[in-house]
Amino acid sequence: MAETLGKIISEAAFLSRRAAVTAVKSGRVRINGKVCMNPAERIEPGMKIAFDRRPLEIPDLTEKWYVMLNKPAGYVCTASDPHAPLKAIDLIVPAPPVRLFSAGRLDKESSGMILFSNDGDFVAQLTHPRFQIVKRYEVRLAGELTPEAQKQMVRGIKDEGELLRVLKVRSLGGCRYELFLNEGKKREIRRLTAALGAPTIELDRLAIGALELGSLPRGEWRRLTEAEVKAALTPGAAAPERKEV
Repeated sequence: MAETLGKIISEAAFLSRRAAVTAVKSGRVRINGKVCMNPAERIEPGMKIAFDRRPLEIPDLTEKWYVMLNKPAGYVCTASDPHAPLKAIDLIVPAPPVRLFSAGRLDKESSGMILFSNDGDFVAQLTHPRFQIVKRYEVRLAGELTPEAQKQMVRGIKDEGELLRVLKVRSLGGCRYELFLNEGKKREIRRLTAALGAPTIELDRLAIGALELGSLPRGEWRRLTEAEVKAALTPGAAAPERKEV
């Protein structure tokens, strides 16, 4: 199926969709030797595309990639930060022939499962709260949470105008806890535990939906099977309905 020139340039030149459209409209793209300034131009098999007068290899946009990475602490999930020396996407070596986007993020200090894909619908379902995809985390805190503090995590805490809360919390002994969330507010767990007087020291994401990180070594990646893709999109698979401990 033919794709638009804007989408092809975005994927092949590793640009955002907006930047790709701007590049096309600026006359930087040629099709079969002629300048084309229409981002909506349909690209058929066999057409030759040049970007800034350099030939571009047209990616196969029909092949869907679903990648699980066990992110080490110290790596950022954004691929667009030019100042970040360590990017999680750079651990996916050799680089796939398609442009991957992270399906949700982990902050720089956190580790564990992060999923990447070139399937926009897959990414949207994993990141939008209305799909209720549950994520499971294991955390080590600076102190123990009292039973009342654990109940407060489920009831929720207001912070900077946002309601932060977990679906479920389970003590693993000492200062370690298992947390279940189906939302993805910025640094939600760290903000919650800090507000309760027990800042997060370590945070590891172990599951998304029914998909488990398993034995994948830290810093390593692998492609998902079709069954695993479905498992990641299983709403509420990692935890029961919201309830207090």
